[in-house]
Amino acid sequence: MSLLAVLLQAAASLAPIAKMGAGIGAGIAAIGAGIGIGQIGKGALESIARQPESVGDIRSNMIVAAALIEGVAFFAIVVCLLIVFLTK
Repeated sequence: MSLLAVLLQAAASLAPIAKMGAGIGAGIAAIGAGIGIGQIGKGALESIARQPESVGDIRSNMIVAAALIEGVAFFAIVVCLLIVFLTK
């Protein structure tokens, strides 16, 4: 029996564990994004409280950073969903 056949058989037997790991990974990605965006909002509000005249700059930077975090989290969740639906 070839090494590839052994590896494919081992991978097929681990499919339920891969699906469980993907579900946990999607949850961690969502929680991490929520924490990250919360920290951005907290920092922005503290900055606005210290320097009210720079509200526009702080707000635009906050929105860009939150969008980047949201994009990374969305990518992680999509990868986890692909693992769930493509493993047999």
